[in-house]
Amino acid sequence: MKIVPPKTSLRKLIRRLTEWAGQVYGFRMKTLFGALVLVTTFIVVGCGDKAPSVTAPVDYIAASVKAEQSAVKTIDVTSLNKAVELFNTQEGRLPKSLDELVTMKYVRKLPDAPVGMKLSYDATAGKVSVVKQ
Repeated sequence: MKIVPPKTSLRKLIRRLTEWAGQVYGFRMKTLFGALVLVTTFIVVGCGDKAPSVTAPVDYIAASVKAEQSAVKTIDVTSLNKAVELFNTQEGRLPKSLDELVTMKYVRKLPDAPVGMKLSYDATAGKVSVVKQ
């Protein structure tokens, strides 16, 4: 891979940015220039032999959706487990089903499970989990 030296206009831009950053933020010129060289090297070299991924935006969106589902699943399960603990403390027993938490007004409504999943309640242990359908 051939590395092309930056054009003079890019050099002027880098010089102006480093001078401005030095004045405004008190950076040392050498430190900022070193960081710029590192960033430029990573941009030019890239990931080596690996070709840039055309599906990167789609992969990002899919990962984002999966992370959101995981976060929602964790929050919902945690809140339901806390409601079961509160029910156990106040009523002296575990609820027979999750619907009992709603009828006794420990939760307003049962949260919807993420797509392809369902809420599972173990009445003997008093634990709520999310499992695949």
